[in-house]
Amino acid sequence: MAVEDCIALIVAAGKGARLGGAVAKQYRKVNGQTILRLAVERSITTGQFAHVAVVIAAGDEASYREAVDGLSLLPPIMGGDTRRQSVLNGLESLAARQPILVAIQDAARPLVHAGLVASLIEQASRHGGAIAALQVVDTLKRGRDTIAATVARDRLWQAQTPQVFRFTAILEAHREAARLPQAERDALTDDAQVAERAGIEVALVQGSPDNFKITSEADLHRLETILQQREIRIGTGFDVHAFGDGDHVMLCGVKVAHERGLVGHSDADVGLHALTDALLGSVGFGDIGQHFPPSDPRWRGAASRQFVEHAAWHVRGHGGRIVNVDVTLICEQPKIGPHRQAMIAVLAEMLQIDPDRISVKATTTEKLGFTGRGEGIAAQAAVSVELPRGR
Repeated sequence: MAVEDCIALIVAAGKGARLGGAVAKQYRKVNGQTILRLAVERSITTGQFAHVAVVIAAGDEASYREAVDGLSLLPPIMGGDTRRQSVLNGLESLAARQPILVAIQDAARPLVHAGLVASLIEQASRHGGAIAALQVVDTLKRGRDTIAATVARDRLWQAQTPQVFRFTAILEAHREAARLPQAERDALTDDAQVAERAGIEVALVQGSPDNFKITSEADLHRLETILQQREIRIGTGFDVHAFGDGDHVMLCGVKVAHERGLVGHSDADVGLHALTDALLGSVGFGDIGQHFPPSDPRWRGAASRQFVEHAAWHVRGHGGRIVNVDVTLICEQPKIGPHRQAMIAVLAEMLQIDPDRISVKATTTEKLGFTGRGEGIAAQAAVSVELPRGR
């Protein structure tokens, strides 16, 4: 399933009555960011969606604009009086785009991760629908003030979002549900139930305990704690380009005079290509070829700087901070030493980090191999990135 075949629909039209407070919970701030922005950024940085659209409540337009400022999203969609109506409004607004799949996500679950979304898309493509869910592990009791019965927990799951479906099927299922009597509509508590009623096969995909729904002040504190917990990830990259015609090479964003150039679809900056892969690898986000395929004419002759900035944006979108960068250029010529400080300065600007967190080194292969024969240049890069837990 190609990325452009799936659109994320984030439902943020509720008032969060159970949580209370002066503003709806999706606009409450945790660690300086609204819950809605956290949810939207998570969806964007999974890399699984062609577009992200948000369903909002009438009257929340100003709060919405402030929350998502600077993010690339489809126009907001006005929700309805119920979540089910809001979802239907969202689906109807996407009908003209005719996506193959749609991922319906609650804004109140802001900690979805890329691996879960990828699994949901795969299973929805196979079955027609798929939901994130957790197997029930606790003993269940039915009752009011006292126990009336014990409920068998085998084969029971606790539903989460995202819930991913083939678009045309879930749209028609919601349209059919909208025609039901009020009592029957009210009994449909999630999109999977709407899908089940329409005969859509829905797969269960193991969710994550961190993918919880914000419903109480305790949940807000839990979210804050998770966002404050950090871990270090390492990413590495390696790239090679052959020499060809030209009078200079681009290395780590610096134009270096040389008797030959490097051959590549873009500007062939071998150092930046290795660094791009290292940054993407640190957040498990593929490689440079997936984001900037050489078959795409848009990248012919392109400055590799934009590849690095794109990868660094994804790191930041995951809540990450680039701790340090180490790039090694492997070649006999040209000499790197005279350009080292300029390269460090350019990289610091690209990555928005201090120059003392960047190392650029050069080495040779003692005349061995293709670099030793002067046939090209290789580069390897390593980065360390500090991320919130579970990103």
